[in-house]
Amino acid sequence: MKERHQIYSEEGLKDNMRAEKLTSEDESKELLGDIDFNDTSSITVPESLIDHVIGQDEAVEVIKKAARQRRHVMLIGSPGTGKSMLGKAMSELLPVEELQDVLVYANPEDNNTPRVRVVPAGRGKQIVDAQKMEARKKVQTRNMFLMLIVMALIVYAYYTGQLLFGIIAAALIFLSLRYMLPKEDAMVPKLLVDNNSKKKAPYVDATGAHAGALLGDVRHDPFQSGGLETPSHERVECGAIHKAHKGVLFIDEVNTLRPESQQSLLTALQEGEYPITGQSERSSGALVRTEPVPCNFIMILAGNLDAVQGMHPALRSRIKGYGYEVYMRDTMDDTLENRNKLIRFVAQEIVRDGKIPHFTRDAVSEIMREAKRRSGRKGHLTLMLRDLGGLIRVSGDVARANGANLTEADHVVQAKKMARSVEQQLADRYMERRKDYSMFHSSGDEVGRVNGLAVMGDSGIVLPIMAEITPAQSKDEGRIIATGKLQEIAREAVTNVSVLIKKFLGEDITKKDVHIQFIGTYEGVEGDSASISIATAVISALEGVPVKQTVAMTGSLSVRGDVMPVGGVTQKIEAAAKAGIKTVLIPKSNMGDVLIDEATKGMIEIIPVSNMSEVFEYAMGGQRNRLIEKLKRFATEKKIGIILPETISIPSRSI
Repeated sequence: MKERHQIYSEEGLKDNMRAEKLTSEDESKELLGDIDFNDTSSITVPESLIDHVIGQDEAVEVIKKAARQRRHVMLIGSPGTGKSMLGKAMSELLPVEELQDVLVYANPEDNNTPRVRVVPAGRGKQIVDAQKMEARKKVQTRNMFLMLIVMALIVYAYYTGQLLFGIIAAALIFLSLRYMLPKEDAMVPKLLVDNNSKKKAPYVDATGAHAGALLGDVRHDPFQSGGLETPSHERVECGAIHKAHKGVLFIDEVNTLRPESQQSLLTALQEGEYPITGQSERSSGALVRTEPVPCNFIMILAGNLDAVQGMHPALRSRIKGYGYEVYMRDTMDDTLENRNKLIRFVAQEIVRDGKIPHFTRDAVSEIMREAKRRSGRKGHLTLMLRDLGGLIRVSGDVARANGANLTEADHVVQAKKMARSVEQQLADRYMERRKDYSMFHSSGDEVGRVNGLAVMGDSGIVLPIMAEITPAQSKDEGRIIATGKLQEIAREAVTNVSVLIKKFLGEDITKKDVHIQFIGTYEGVEGDSASISIATAVISALEGVPVKQTVAMTGSLSVRGDVMPVGGVTQKIEAAAKAGIKTVLIPKSNMGDVLIDEATKGMIEIIPVSNMSEVFEYAMGGQRNRLIEKLKRFATEKKIGIILPETISIPSRSI
C-alpha cells in the first residue's frame, strides 16, 4: 500500500512540478524563459502606458479600436487586473490638438443664466488674463476720478469754513458712486475648464463622485443681495464630465452612483453637453443654470459582475449599442512570451516605484513562482498584478532595510511572510486556536470524523467534519441534519448525501437520522469540495469503519462518483502541512495546480485520487477492505456521488 502511495505522489510531482525539482541554474532557466539578464536594471521598460498592460490582449485591442473610433468601453473583472491602467492608456492614444478650454461669462440679460464660450486649448487663459488687465485699468481710472472729486469737495469746504460737512458729504458721494457704478471685475469671465499646456487628452477618475463633483455645481453665496453678492458665473464649478471633454471619463463601480446621477450621465453621453446647475434645492445655486457646457468624452466603466446588475438599464444599453464590453482575464497561459512579459512587469514596477532596488535573476524567479502559485491553475500565470506588485514593493523594502544594493531571492521569501493578507493572518490565528483546543486531530483513527480542507480568502485551513447516525426522531422518515452555520445553498446541497447513503447501503434507512457537523464554522460555510469529506465521514459512521486522522482531503464528487477538481489546492496542502497532518488526498486532475514551496514538500505526502474507492483505500483504517469491496459491488450497478456548491463569502470558509 505504501508503495502505491509513492507512485501517486512522486509521479504527480514529477510530471506537474518539474520546475521545483531542477537545480538552481536549470530552475531559473525553466521559470524565466529566454531573456538574458543579471538584474532587472538591464530590462527596457516601454514608455507607452498601453504597453505596460500584460495578459489582456483582447482588452488592449478593444481600447485601441475604441480610441480611434471614440467608442465607450465597459471593463468587467477582478480588482487589480489593469482596468484603470487601460483607461489611462486610452487617454494617451487620443489626439491632443482637439482639446478645448471652456469659459463662463456673466449674462447681463439674465443673471441666473451664465453664458458659455468654447475656445481652443490655451486660448482661455489668455482671454481671462486680458480681461482682468482691462478691468484693473478701468478700476484704477474710476478710483482716481472718485479721489479727485472727494479731494476737490474737501478743499472747497475748507475754504468756506464748512470742513466737517464737507468731509461727510465727500464720504457719502464716494460710497454712493462706488455702489452705483458697475463692478468692472464682475464682467471678467471664469475659466471653467483649462487644458493649457496639456500634452495628452484628459483622464478623469470619477469613481465614487457625488452628483456635484460628477455633473458640476454652483457654490452657495451667503451674500445674495444688497450689491455684495458674488456674480453667479463666478460660483459655477465644472464637474468631472466637463473636465473629461475630449478625453476619458473613468468610473469604477458605476453601480454605486445614485440612479439620478446615472440618468444625468446618460443624458450627457447622448447630447455631448450638459448645463451646470446647483445640486441642492436649499442653495441659491438651485436658481442658476448655465448654458449647455460641452462634455464630449469617452466613458470607461469598470467593476465586478455585480456592477452590471446595479447599472441603469438605459446606460448599459448605451454602452452595448455604441461601444464594447470586455471581461478581464484573471490568468494567462504560462508560455515563454508571457513569462517574458512578467519579467518586464517586475522591472516596470521597480521603475514606477522609484524607491526600491532592482531584482536579481533569482529574485525574479521567485516572483515568477509566486505568479504560478497564485494563478491556482496548472499552466497559467496570475494576472492579479496589483497584488503581485505589492509583493515586489515589500521585497524591495526588505532589501533596502538590509542595506542591499539588489533585491535577492531571500528578500522575496521574507516578503511573502510579511505581506500576508488579512485573511491569511486570520487563518493562522484560527489554526493556532484550534491547536490549543484540539479542534482537529492529526493522529490516530476515529469513526465518523474527517479532516476536511477549506480556503479562507487566499489561505487554507483545516476544517474537521463529523457525522453521526441516530434513530429517526420523526415517525415518517429519517432526515439529513447539517449544522455549522451553513449557507443556504450548502445546506440544501448537503441533503443530497441521502442519495449516497441509499445507493451505497442498498437498504432502507428511513428510520435513521444522519447528523453532519462542520466544526468551528463560526462565520458560515459554502463550497463544493467538501463532497468526499462528507461522504467519507457519513459512510464511516454508518459502517463503523474508522478514518485516519493523519489524512486530510479535498475534492468534489460528480453524480457518477468521480472525484472532480476544486480550487485552492496549494493553500489547502500548506494548511494541512502546518497542522501536522502527514497525508493529503486531492483530485488527480488538480496535481498540476500544486505549487508548494520547498519547506512544505518534505512535510506531507500528496496522493491524487480519482474515485471514492481510492479515497476509502487511503483514508480508512480497520475493516476498510470489506468496505471497499462493498462499495465496488454497488458502484458497478449504480454510480454514487454528492455535490456541494463552490463559492463562499469572506471571511466564511470555502470547502
